[in-house]
Amino acid sequence: MDLIVQDLAAIDDRLSQRHIDLDPAGYFIIYLDRGEGLIYAKHFTNVIDEHGLAVDPETGKVIPARGKVERTHTTVFSSRTAKELSVKIFEQTQPCPVSQLDHAAYLGREFVRAEMALVTGQEYVQD
Repeated sequence: MDLIVQDLAAIDDRLSQRHIDLDPAGYFIIYLDRGEGLIYAKHFTNVIDEHGLAVDPETGKVIPARGKVERTHTTVFSSRTAKELSVKIFEQTQPCPVSQLDHAAYLGREFVRAEMALVTGQEYVQD
């Protein structure tokens, strides 16, 4: 059983290192509020420059992938489950703040991971 878990973790780690094209509709920061028992997803807008980098539309500066960035979110979504959060974002919000299918799939995976962490008490770190 441990070998299977290690193999699956290795696959996930390798796939997390692949190149992805950023969604011009923006990005999400996902986090938990254990006290409230909620999953949160803050949506931020961006522009994709000629190098494929996310740029703050207000300042024109590249948004770093790591570290703290002071930006104002456009919307905050919250729910108790991954499914509820997905319905709010993909079905009830117009226009949808996600424009790429791979981004939608990524968010679905992350919402499930966040829900599992909320339920089990494990730490959640967005991939």
